[in-house]
Amino acid sequence: MNKSKLILGALSLGLLAAPSLSAEEYVTKEEFLQLQKQMQTLSQQLQTAQQQVASNRMAKEEFEALEKKMADVEMTWDNWLSRDMQYYRQPGKEGINVFEAPKETDVAFDGVKVRIGGASTLQFQGLTQDNDSGGLKSLTNNFNLATANLDLDVALAEGVRMHLRTYLSSQHHPEAWVKGGYLQVDSLDFVQEGFLAGLMENVRIKVGHMEINYGDNHFRRTDNADSMYNPFVGNYIMDSFTTEVGAEVYYFCDDFFGMVGVSNGNLNQSSADPGVANEPSYVGKLGYDAQLTEDLRVRLTGSVYASFNSAAQYLYDGDRSGSRYYNVMEGSFRSGRFAPGFDNELVAIMVNPFVKYKGLEIYGVLETVSGAKGDADYSANQYAAEVLYRFGENERFYIGGRYNLVDAELATGEDVEIDRINLGGGWFITDNVLAKIEYVTQSYDGFPEGSIYDGGEFNGIMLEGAISF
Repeated sequence: MNKSKLILGALSLGLLAAPSLSAEEYVTKEEFLQLQKQMQTLSQQLQTAQQQVASNRMAKEEFEALEKKMADVEMTWDNWLSRDMQYYRQPGKEGINVFEAPKETDVAFDGVKVRIGGASTLQFQGLTQDNDSGGLKSLTNNFNLATANLDLDVALAEGVRMHLRTYLSSQHHPEAWVKGGYLQVDSLDFVQEGFLAGLMENVRIKVGHMEINYGDNHFRRTDNADSMYNPFVGNYIMDSFTTEVGAEVYYFCDDFFGMVGVSNGNLNQSSADPGVANEPSYVGKLGYDAQLTEDLRVRLTGSVYASFNSAAQYLYDGDRSGSRYYNVMEGSFRSGRFAPGFDNELVAIMVNPFVKYKGLEIYGVLETVSGAKGDADYSANQYAAEVLYRFGENERFYIGGRYNLVDAELATGEDVEIDRINLGGGWFITDNVLAKIEYVTQSYDGFPEGSIYDGGEFNGIMLEGAISF
């Protein structure tokens, strides 16, 4: 709203003796629309009012007071419309290459605010597949089931935010169900203003039934319908993602940060005695993330996840939404992925380098995991490299490739390899709408004769449209 409209609005309020509104009062949409109507009907009185201001000092003072009140109304309305949150990773293009939510914020807390967001994604799949043992589904070129998310982010107090994500539709669950959520605390002012303020400048606490912060892959993966941060269509072959009840404590210091956390190690929660020991799982992370020059950013993180005694392990079996490559190979909702299948214990380590120089991005994955299933001890390794180039106005376009290799032992003793190549690109039609195209090819080697993976391979074209807001 420009200054002339402010003046006109102030005059409208004064001439109609409308009740004054301060910045602290809540302005509803109906009140604002009524104000707009008043400004329109009284525009012809502006000239007369201006003459009164010029000839009468008292009228001028009254006018200035009314103008200030109108500015307060505008500020309150702008705050009502604003969707910015404190310490928050934005959806859409603005959240690209943001990992942990930023520890700094320029957003002021001005009362409880609910941000409603979501995502919707649809793919056209044109894949073919083959193996040496038969038993594969016959594929056709067609659309996959559209997926959708609903997000609620609520500013509860200064530096206190709640996040909740619901999967409205997914490959594995066409019905709506809650993925999880958390409470993020970056300030203790709710205890007392300034309480431990010096410490909380560097500390963050997260608690909830939430996505565990192991590695950096989960910041670049597709989370059901939220595929904006993933430059390709599919996630990594070993998809390290799980939601567990736990807590994480972060310490940020300039370009360095660290995190320690603990969870109960369970994907599904129940107070019923499972009949077996179920000890906590532990997660830790150290990282360096620096904008060295205007054009050069460097990030390097190392993560560990350890679970020493549990009825089941979910780090690579935690995604219940489903794979992006529908009906390939075994045809399950996790088709195209590989899970080591540990149940008793698991220790996983991941290192992730990330470099961005102007439009060029390089991201890497070095991961090793060892564990047990019954009496069998075995391990798996994952390697991946992504190279992207973003270009155009505000980097609205990108092209790139990803190579992903899993070298693993099976519980039955075989040494197997799965490798995948993705080549593709994308166009941000707007900051919240992304179109992707990719060519994918994946092959399996070393699996037992007669296995559906024996000599298995699939390849083809994927198209994806993604919306996130």
